[in-house]
Amino acid sequence: MNDRVIIEEACRLVSEGVCVTLPVNGQSMLPFIIGGKESVILQKPIDLQVGHVVLAWADGNHFVVHRITQIDGTAITLMGDGNLVGTEHCQLSDVRALATHVVDSKGCKHDLYSKWRMRGVCLWKFLHPLRRYILGIYRRIK
Repeated sequence: MNDRVIIEEACRLVSEGVCVTLPVNGQSMLPFIIGGKESVILQKPIDLQVGHVVLAWADGNHFVVHRITQIDGTAITLMGDGNLVGTEHCQLSDVRALATHVVDSKGCKHDLYSKWRMRGVCLWKFLHPLRRYILGIYRRIK
């Protein structure tokens, strides 16, 4: 079974009101979500705001779990925390789920919007020009 089929089934369940835990791959959400080691808990997307992490059908051709960086009417801009450049775009209707928690490799659940985590997100945004170096060091250590 390929990833797209699994994601579409997760989207179907979320649309029916079921919370779904979905493993995350890739490094686009470092340092806040570690692909290959952590999962996100998804629920119906309600009251979306800048800073929320969502599962969305982006640019009309792929699913991403990325952070909302801008909302302009029904148009949304997304970017992975670990991305140095590039954004994805979608409509509000393309957002399939809101990520509420991350589950670490030990099975512990962490709120994605806790006070300390959101402070970290703000600091990470501020450090955008330095991300390349910070992520390079992080990847070498891991």
